[in-house]
Amino acid sequence: MLPAICAARRSAIGTYRVTQFVDDRSVLARSAPPPDTVVRYGDLDEQIADVRYGKNNPTQRPLVILIHGGFWRPQFDRLHTGPMAVAIADAGWTIASIEYRRLPGNPDATFSDVGAAVSRLTSLVDQHNGKAIVIGHSAGGHLALWAAGKCARPLIGAIALGPAADLQYGYENEIGSGAVLAFLGVPPADRKDVDPCMMPSPGIATTIIHGMQDAIAPIAMSDNYAARHANTCLVRLDACGHFAVIDPLSDAWPKVVAELNRLSTS
Repeated sequence: MLPAICAARRSAIGTYRVTQFVDDRSVLARSAPPPDTVVRYGDLDEQIADVRYGKNNPTQRPLVILIHGGFWRPQFDRLHTGPMAVAIADAGWTIASIEYRRLPGNPDATFSDVGAAVSRLTSLVDQHNGKAIVIGHSAGGHLALWAAGKCARPLIGAIALGPAADLQYGYENEIGSGAVLAFLGVPPADRKDVDPCMMPSPGIATTIIHGMQDAIAPIAMSDNYAARHANTCLVRLDACGHFAVIDPLSDAWPKVVAELNRLSTS
């Protein structure tokens, strides 16, 4: 594995050149086979989920509910999570990759959709054991942590991958070019009820997996979350940026599968 931040290489004339860490985004352009089926968890256009059935006895495992990222903006949808969803299904879990409303300045529409998906999908999708684990990336990681704090059964666990776990930090540091303010419509101090750092600690097992070289959603947000919620399992990955945690071809991916296994059997 590469060193944490950069690699130093000696040139032919004896000096050193420093190669900065480069975040591999190739998973965003990688195609995936279509889902096995698409289900509706509500009547609105966005209230749908792509379902892929797990291989090798999925009825012994919880349903995985996947929440995509994209800084809560409408131009980013669930399409880029296809390779990740296929890999999770191949590893044994039935997975539902949800779409949800992303309306700038109207965050409650997003929370309403995520809450509905979590509460309804286990009854709408078969081939699982009746329980669920929510997993989300980036802004979807924020929503997974929100769900962990707000939603009860059937959730037994939550995994947040490179999440926007501290909205106040994200606001002050203008992550995503002002994405937090654009999403909430107000400063996060006015919406502490939806900031995972400010919410009560989850009553379910919660894991964060975060790359230490994540320049898009800095790991400081997850450090802040874990400091406030002592029961959080924070997995800090060296030589890892923002997208490796959703890339089945990356060195980080086995950590994601390991946490799915651990939460499924805990």
